[in-house]
Amino acid sequence: MNRSEQKFRVLLADAIAPEGVAILEEAEAIDVDNRPDIDPQTLKSVIGDYDALIVRSRSHVTSEIIENAGKLKVIGRAGVGVDNIDINSATRRGIVVLNAPGGNVIAAAELTFSLMLSLARNIPQADAALRQGRWERSRFKGIELNGKTLGLVGAGRIGSEVARRAIAFGMKILVYDPYLSRERAEQQRMQLVTLPDLLEQSDVVSLHCPLTDETQGLLSSGEFRRMKKTAFLINAARGGVVDEDALAQALRD
Repeated sequence: MNRSEQKFRVLLADAIAPEGVAILEEAEAIDVDNRPDIDPQTLKSVIGDYDALIVRSRSHVTSEIIENAGKLKVIGRAGVGVDNIDINSATRRGIVVLNAPGGNVIAAAELTFSLMLSLARNIPQADAALRQGRWERSRFKGIELNGKTLGLVGAGRIGSEVARRAIAFGMKILVYDPYLSRERAEQQRMQLVTLPDLLEQSDVVSLHCPLTDETQGLLSSGEFRRMKKTAFLINAARGGVVDEDALAQALRD
């Protein structure tokens, strides 16, 4: 057995930041195979040669792939969610699944606020109109966020960072989070409420919860009927949290 075969073999199945790849490549006990464009069928056929698999959101680690992973000990997700990994199959095989929950917290919070400001001030529409030679200042005046109510569905790392920025803008913060205590919410200057109350009172509803069996389609037709006609909805979480067909109908209505 040569030295390479004795090493802990890691397959990078998605594009990882160069700094992260460098850390792995500098470790003497690790043999890194960087294949960011690997297709699902090839991944299924070669996964048996590796001790560890690292993915982002492009690759889906299905039960079929996991069943072929005879040596696999760990699957790492270089990001927050793990909904693209079959957790149950991994658990049955004794494979540890890890993620990086703090990796994109600030970026996601800043993106959320960028979307909120774009909605409030009609920035995409105004930009498009100006590029077409139309100056429609009064039409795209928008609203101030100061004094408005922000409803956070989920107040973990990202939701809490969004709240901090919203408070600086003079917004009132409501939060629905089954895992957040009232005391903790008050410490962060947020008011803990039920989901119906949040939807009825919020000028902006922003989603920051994981995609689970409990949150799949969390916002559907009934929830949209509770929202203000003028409310904005931001989903910087997973698409499946929102029933998109119901959302399209609510927009039409």
